[in-house]
Amino acid sequence: MEDGDASGTRLYTRTGDRGQTGLAGGARVLKDSSRITAFGTFDELGAEIGVAEATLPPAALGVRALLVRIQHELFVAQTEIAVSPGGPPPKHRVEARHVRRLEVDIDRYSANLDPMRTFVLSRGSRAGAQLHVCRTVARRAERSLWRLNRESPVRPELLQWANRLSDLFFALALTVNRNMKVTEIVPNYSV
Repeated sequence: MEDGDASGTRLYTRTGDRGQTGLAGGARVLKDSSRITAFGTFDELGAEIGVAEATLPPAALGVRALLVRIQHELFVAQTEIAVSPGGPPPKHRVEARHVRRLEVDIDRYSANLDPMRTFVLSRGSRAGAQLHVCRTVARRAERSLWRLNRESPVRPELLQWANRLSDLFFALALTVNRNMKVTEIVPNYSV
């Protein structure tokens, strides 16, 4: 599209210029509502996962494929969050199978790790550190989902799935660091 070509697709709609945005089904809500905050935090997590994937070493094909799958699952979760209360349920939703699959992934990636007896610093390789960022954003996304749940009940499967995400990113961060020969550092509380 040429500069100034009005026939192309615009990336702006002007419909949110007064602080509201649309949900699936057409309902309008405030842009800072709990529903949009939760939706947006999961969107942010998807972008952070993209950065994590871009920083992985070429040999980390399994982790890369898992991160892409999680990004797809995030869209399923966001679709569910974007439905207004009382609206028709979305065609795709987070289900118990998604929760179980995350648990299998967590178990697989934590099986070869040393038992955790303390916290570790959020650091390491670039990819490991970025996976720690994903862990913290996943926790924030989960908190925003619980805030939404207080106002408008969310299905338990979605809440459980959100709770498992940060555990997965923690296991992945430790695994990637271990594979890259990075030694974890425990916090020094006497500094």
